[in-house]
Amino acid sequence: MTATHRVGRRFRNPWSDSEPRGLRDVIRWSLQRRRQNLAPDPPPGTFPLAQPTFARRAAAGDLSVTWVGHATVLLQLGPINVLTDPMWSERASPVSFAGPRRLVTAGVDLEALPTIDVVLISHDHYDHLDMDTVRHLAARGSRFFVPLGVGAHLERWGVPPAQIEELAWWEERTLGGVRFVCTPTRHYSGRGLRDHSATLWSSWSAIGPQHRFFYSGDTGYSTLFQEIGSRLGPFDMAFIKTGAYGPGAAWADIHMPPEQSVHVLRDVRAKRMFPVHWSTFNLAYHDWDEPIRRAVAEARRTGVELVTPRLGEWVDADLAFASTPWWEAVR
Repeated sequence: MTATHRVGRRFRNPWSDSEPRGLRDVIRWSLQRRRQNLAPDPPPGTFPLAQPTFARRAAAGDLSVTWVGHATVLLQLGPINVLTDPMWSERASPVSFAGPRRLVTAGVDLEALPTIDVVLISHDHYDHLDMDTVRHLAARGSRFFVPLGVGAHLERWGVPPAQIEELAWWEERTLGGVRFVCTPTRHYSGRGLRDHSATLWSSWSAIGPQHRFFYSGDTGYSTLFQEIGSRLGPFDMAFIKTGAYGPGAAWADIHMPPEQSVHVLRDVRAKRMFPVHWSTFNLAYHDWDEPIRRAVAEARRTGVELVTPRLGEWVDADLAFASTPWWEAVR
């Protein structure tokens, strides 16, 4: 598998059944979703939020996790603080008055974050790359590890180039004794009508002295996850995209359904699955809680350990966690 799969000015998925997608497809799917007979989203204020209890720095040898919401996770890998795809804005949209709106506030206040050493960006879609949040973190000295081409967005927003590291698939950087590997995923990119797949997309694998984690980013299913597990696993925990899937083969390059998300855990050889990319924004053809209900059912069927904390709740990778079906009470 090559590192970038770049053809001319565009990147592509290297699988023979892949089909390029762009903003026009997203608009068409959004219009189709409006015609679906879906249950109404729960009203604001009905989601249970936990009081965050993370330390400013984790102890050496620890891996602790706090789910902020959507694909944003605070990971404390020993003394290194990591944030995945930070998104604190009210809408995942190029404008503030339209577009997908939050169902629930962030599980951690942006100002309450500890110092973030590394921000891992998987791709440039609005629900994963948020300008206001990026500027806030950059002003506090965070470094950004991003796939090829994404750094140009950050530089336009005023992030100093010295704080940006662009990587192709399988390239890596080391910080504080932790290896951060830019690993493959099956998706696409773009923030407008003219930049379809102009930047690379990725998953991320982090390898510390005593713990490892995998973050899938947005992805369809592929055998690529078996290669990641073979080369970099086993992982203590895998943060796997679970929601925002659609019907039919047209979604194969975009978002896999929950049953395949559970299968990815075994492919990458992870001990625990932490479902992300559900509940915060409802972006596809299903009720807001369908992804977690289907993931739980599949995990039970296949014997996979699923961790389902509330937003803001702290999880220690080395300790048992008492997951509860908190979403059942949200109406």
